[in-house]
Amino acid sequence: MTSFLAIERLRSLRSLALAVRLVWGSGRIRTLAVGLLAVLQGVLPLATLWLTKRIVDEAAGLASGHAASVSAFPLLGVIGALTAVGLAGALLQAASRWASEAQSQAVADVVLDRLHEQSARLDLAYYESAEYFDTLHLAQLEAPHRPDAIVQGLFQLGQALVALVAIAALLVARNVWIAAALFAASAPALWLRVRQADRQYRWRRDHAENERRTHYYNWLLTGEAHAKELRLFDLSALLRTRFNALRQRLRQGRLRLAGRMAAEEFAAQALAAAALFAALVWVTGLVAGGRLTLGDLVMYFAAFQRGQGLVREALGSLGALYENSVFLRHFEKFLSLQPSVVIREPLRPAPNPASVAVEMEQVTFGYPGTAAPVLRDLSFRIEPGEHVALVGANGSGKTTIVKLLTRLYDPTAGGVLAGGCDLRHVRPADWRRQVAVLFQDYARYQLTARDNIWFGDIRRPPEDARVAAAAAESGADAVIRALPNGFETVLGRWFEGGRELSLGEWQAVALARAFLRDAPFLILDEPTSALDPEVEYRLLQRIHELGRGRTMLIISHRMATARMADRVLVLAEGRIVEDGPHDVLARAGGLYAQFFERQASRYR
Repeated sequence: MTSFLAIERLRSLRSLALAVRLVWGSGRIRTLAVGLLAVLQGVLPLATLWLTKRIVDEAAGLASGHAASVSAFPLLGVIGALTAVGLAGALLQAASRWASEAQSQAVADVVLDRLHEQSARLDLAYYESAEYFDTLHLAQLEAPHRPDAIVQGLFQLGQALVALVAIAALLVARNVWIAAALFAASAPALWLRVRQADRQYRWRRDHAENERRTHYYNWLLTGEAHAKELRLFDLSALLRTRFNALRQRLRQGRLRLAGRMAAEEFAAQALAAAALFAALVWVTGLVAGGRLTLGDLVMYFAAFQRGQGLVREALGSLGALYENSVFLRHFEKFLSLQPSVVIREPLRPAPNPASVAVEMEQVTFGYPGTAAPVLRDLSFRIEPGEHVALVGANGSGKTTIVKLLTRLYDPTAGGVLAGGCDLRHVRPADWRRQVAVLFQDYARYQLTARDNIWFGDIRRPPEDARVAAAAAESGADAVIRALPNGFETVLGRWFEGGRELSLGEWQAVALARAFLRDAPFLILDEPTSALDPEVEYRLLQRIHELGRGRTMLIISHRMATARMADRVLVLAEGRIVEDGPHDVLARAGGLYAQFFERQASRYR
């Protein structure tokens, strides 16, 4: 246990170093300004203590009957100086609050930008890992407010330490033993704070998954994605019961931890109070013996109380930073993750799929954490300009092939080639610019209709005429013309003034997004799944017309889609089991013929 705590404290120190780098990197001049304000605020209590002592001594002199030797004017001057110090303190506090807020916002922007950059950099493989989701959850959940806590904690700690050093210097100059008593009384609180922070970190780490489950249940109960099924299947009560059970377990655990910490903090405060009492008895004896003035007594009493308060502030700030190191550790861990889709040497330019063949050569692939591969020794070839349909049962691996062709994953074995070049030697971004894709689970951006299409090729200006042309090609133009603000209408219901679309309308918009990217390789995953047969037929004709000169792979369950292709690939159990034109495969009596016969029988 001792070695574990030592390692955890070392990691926390590293995390605090990261916090300092984040604050410094967000704006050096601003950081120096906030630091200077903290130093000035830390020095002011020393002036306040000294001026208070002077006021008491001057007043005691006036009251002692030595009016002939003591004037009221110095007393008024000292009171005026103390008032000026108070006003300066209020001004510094206001300036520090504004500067700290500016610094907190800057740090939050830096942290969120790095989180977003890293999220986009990592591969889809990480989204298959529960450990990754725990790390991402803990990093992203706290990103909006933890940077503010870190900044405030760092500068509050600095201010408390400066004030504490100033008061300690004053006490040591007057009586070293009283200063020693102050810090001896604070030692138990320091030890306790570190111990409690260790305990809180372990509790958060051990309960991260249950915390994430409560967020998931909350999302199910309040989000739009499952609203219909929750009502149709009457799931709300069940999910609320599960949510409340998890919350109760977490709440009881937190309360037990909080109760134990409260008892320990009371014991530490009792020790500090006893030390204060003993010190005051000692100082009062020195005053009674004439070795200290009444002003000294007041100064020592105020310094001891202020010193203990500063120790508590410093420990609180240090403890808060130590607790924030939980977030920082997950943030640091998240930033340290490396993509698994990497570039092999030598680096090669991206081939043009319109002029070279694209092929999968003896590809085997399984998703992370799964025992059985989805694809097994799979091989096929698409010639340049060829339109190929890929058909197969659900779960046969069709969408997985799309992910491999677009280098969202790399094969476990074998290779994906273009013109004989293994795509692992090509920058993923360079290859993806050669490919336009419509996934079956296409994105529905709660943004304008223009953005929903323009995102297909953001290298163009948003007002480019090709945006409207792509909408016309996919059939989305009729939908967009009916919207109140046309292309500038926000789609979806998340934001005020938004308009929801039907599944078929959303699909047409997503297809326009794919058409906008004038890529030589077009991949469409179930492009007509939400359309009725007549609209599907017209759209398929348009797709093949627009795809002339492009290499095209269309994935579909519908035989109408396959009939229009130059060639059909039939996928079963992770392998290509049939390959040929529709007419040939339909007469061959194989798996494709069975698919075709089952669908054809519905219309007889």
